[in-house]
Amino acid sequence: MNKKSLDIWHEINPVLGFIAMFVTQDIVLRFFFRKKKILNNGFSIPINSSIILAPTHRSRWDGLILTMAMGRRVTKKDCRFMVTKSEMRGIQGWFLKRLGCFSINQLSPSLSALRYAIDLIEKREQLVVFPEGKINKYGKQLVLKEGLYRLARLATKNTSSIIIVPIGIAYSKVPPNFRGEFCLSFGKPIAIKDYLNFTIKDFNIFLNKKMTQEEEKALKNVGR
Repeated sequence: MNKKSLDIWHEINPVLGFIAMFVTQDIVLRFFFRKKKILNNGFSIPINSSIILAPTHRSRWDGLILTMAMGRRVTKKDCRFMVTKSEMRGIQGWFLKRLGCFSINQLSPSLSALRYAIDLIEKREQLVVFPEGKINKYGKQLVLKEGLYRLARLATKNTSSIIIVPIGIAYSKVPPNFRGEFCLSFGKPIAIKDYLNFTIKDFNIFLNKKMTQEEEKALKNVGR
């Protein structure tokens, strides 16, 4: 599959995108959750940089919350989610494809999927990668997947400024309940150029620590 066909296949449908943004942010999130809190911790959106968001993954609500906090209404950029192949099946997959999501085989990623992800980074799109690789409801310590660091390093060949933002997400209940609370905490942006001498293992340990620190702040704010 060539680059052109990938761009077409994953192009965001503007009408569907507008409807999805209105329904999820103005109706669903507002109605379902009683209280929402975002901790910026002095965070500001990096200018003229490629941004990779690296959040903890605790619920299917995570994607909607991230889009509310860092989507088009806030950053003027869409969140482009890298998801597993299983999430792109059926009706859900049909919608996700048209909202800019794309799948990758975690065990054996295709060259076309890797190329597409790198293209998004190089174009300074806003890529979202869940480093834990799956929903981890109770926040167990997991070994992070290698994909995020590999992609960032490959993209540095053509892009000098790549920023990874560690994010912690927490809910007042597990699983999130009706009229419950959530909190999202942004960590200090990590410039990948400063960590090119790290091994994948060392970088993932470092990133995991930063994500955990932000989640601890978020948990405290929802009373857990």
